[in-house]
Amino acid sequence: MGFSTNEKYAGIPVVKNYKKSTSREWIDAAAFAVVAATLIRTFVFEAYAIPTSSMEKTLLINDYLFVSKSAYGPRIPNTPIAMPFVHHTIPGIKSKSYLEWIDIPYTRWFASPVKRNDVVVFNFPGGDTLTEEYDSKIPYYDLVRDMVREQVWSQFTITTRPVDKRENYVKRCVGVAGDSIKVVDGTLFINGKPSEFTNTTTFYNVKTKNVLDEDFLKSKGIHVNMTEEQAQSNDFNFGAHPDEYILNLSAGELAALKIIPGVDSVTRIIDDNSKTYPYCYTGVSNRWTTDNFGGTGLWIPKKGATISLTAYNINLYKRAIEVYENNNWVERNGKVFINGKEAGSYTFKMDYYWMMGDNRHKSQDSRFWGFVPEDHVVGKASLIWFSWEGGPRWKRIFNWIR
Repeated sequence: MGFSTNEKYAGIPVVKNYKKSTSREWIDAAAFAVVAATLIRTFVFEAYAIPTSSMEKTLLINDYLFVSKSAYGPRIPNTPIAMPFVHHTIPGIKSKSYLEWIDIPYTRWFASPVKRNDVVVFNFPGGDTLTEEYDSKIPYYDLVRDMVREQVWSQFTITTRPVDKRENYVKRCVGVAGDSIKVVDGTLFINGKPSEFTNTTTFYNVKTKNVLDEDFLKSKGIHVNMTEEQAQSNDFNFGAHPDEYILNLSAGELAALKIIPGVDSVTRIIDDNSKTYPYCYTGVSNRWTTDNFGGTGLWIPKKGATISLTAYNINLYKRAIEVYENNNWVERNGKVFINGKEAGSYTFKMDYYWMMGDNRHKSQDSRFWGFVPEDHVVGKASLIWFSWEGGPRWKRIFNWIR
């Protein structure tokens, strides 16, 4: 414009005619900030807080994380029309924070697969249907299994959520697409070999001649992680005798405990909870528990891989085929019909992952609700930017998550 013969400077009075009012400048700045923050939150990174102990002692309650949305490729929202900075419910009025007028199919830019042992944030796969009374605290499918379905629908208010508005969970990806996993006496095996990640915690029965308290154990580098019952009574002496304790320990804490004078024995507790995925079995011998899971090996579906559908495995893969990959599934006269056609095999359209909490005995994870589809993956938990327990936990701040 400076070199144009058609443009002339008209002076300060003319410039003032185009000056925005103070209120307009604030509105424009606020609008820009909201749009910019929303784009960053959707496609680059987002902050999350840890509400439960399922990942202790890797992640503690009230750890605040940055989650990278670009680590596996930014995912396009299924429901783009939504209130900024709110996940699925408007605070105070308990109304949906999004509209489903536009439903965008699963799309991920610059997609990259999840790596084994990554700590991953994902949408809860069992959160497609839920009750307004319990939300995901007690999953709808757990209620249906414990009650008659008609009773659940008569006693609770049932609702549904699209994938991107389901509750966010954080777990460790212990198995990737194509892996075979099993748990034997609490030890995780991947493709027939013990998992290389061993920094998990589990409960032990401890017999000792000395009285153990929380302060003493902390001085030895042992962080007490109580069960809900122990926390309510502020006591972890839950053994069969006064000199027995039940403690949740990592491998390092276990080693530290064993050298404490007066400790007679430490025995690992094997959890026999059999309310596990897929909840339906071909026989009593196939009953799985949280610490003995997967039989000879549970194969994790891989995109493009084809499996034969048998009486044994249809319970394992039915939900993935019918719900996650949106097919019509009918079983009739011992045969499976997919989209109206008899099917003896199936080729998967997505990769799937197996997620487990590091705190194995206090984690609601894939052992209870199965595979996590790739379209449910939100991002990778990368950095602890703040941590709080009666005050800042300074040693945890700005630690990378491994």
